[in-house]
Amino acid sequence: MSNNPRRVPVAHGDSFMLPLPPGHRFPMAKYAEIPRRLLGSGLIQPEQIFRNGPMKKERVLRVHTQDYVERLLSQHLTRHEVRKIGFPLSATLVKRELILAEATWQCAQKALQVGMSFNTAGGTHHAFADHGEGFCLLNDVAIAAANLRHEGLARRILIIDLDVHQGNGTAHIFADTPEVFTFSMHGQKNYPVQKQISDCDIALPPETDDDAYLQHLQSTLPEIIARFAPDFAFYIAGVDVLASDKLGKLQLTLEGCQARDQFVYETLAHHHLPVVTVMGGGYSPALNTVVSAHINTFVAGLGVFSQAKQA
Repeated sequence: MSNNPRRVPVAHGDSFMLPLPPGHRFPMAKYAEIPRRLLGSGLIQPEQIFRNGPMKKERVLRVHTQDYVERLLSQHLTRHEVRKIGFPLSATLVKRELILAEATWQCAQKALQVGMSFNTAGGTHHAFADHGEGFCLLNDVAIAAANLRHEGLARRILIIDLDVHQGNGTAHIFADTPEVFTFSMHGQKNYPVQKQISDCDIALPPETDDDAYLQHLQSTLPEIIARFAPDFAFYIAGVDVLASDKLGKLQLTLEGCQARDQFVYETLAHHHLPVVTVMGGGYSPALNTVVSAHINTFVAGLGVFSQAKQA
């Protein structure tokens, strides 16, 4: 395994961006800005970016129910279901979700070869087996994890979810799957109001700052890895933990958020765990703040990867 950061694959495509009605609160523009900044800074090279088509239905059905998938593909969701998702339902949206899911699945296969990969989108952790909600239609990480296990490519999978919102869909999907460990550290008072039960939940009180956040993470993640002994990891690196986030209630700085990422990657590298990183949420009013925090995740991951010893 080579620890050359220029070999780390990055999933991206124009279809990651979806036209939304004026004033929509989802910051779709970040999906164009992240790769632009990555390439412009020289952090990654054009040849590291790969594009993919939509996922085949049979892979989706390893997580989602037949009824939900068929109604999603034919755009026959109820008005209530569409409202819970938060995006206008369209053929373009459905195709986008299938492409995002396929991107994370391909990232997983590439991480097995190289050790690390990134999706410039993804982290749709509010999607349940039979419905979507919270801007999430298909649970990309859950689908990739289920397919890794189905194909015998990984046995024990750790999902590290540090988005400010609990990964409720992921927790519910894997509630009866002991080979997949769901770890969610999120805002106690944040969406969703009704939380699910992850294998490990840390619900942080409002206004939790850098120091308190990092103390929780540093005392929990190594213990989980030691006890669960995973052979693969997914990292949902949401940046809605920032104090500036309009949908979050925590008080992390950009520096604290990057220290979070640094610790996660150093811990995974110590255990020689391949990892797929997906972006998760980020809703600070200034798009530059959101994008800068996401770029910091790449900086931390690629930096640790380049310093890691040969596996």
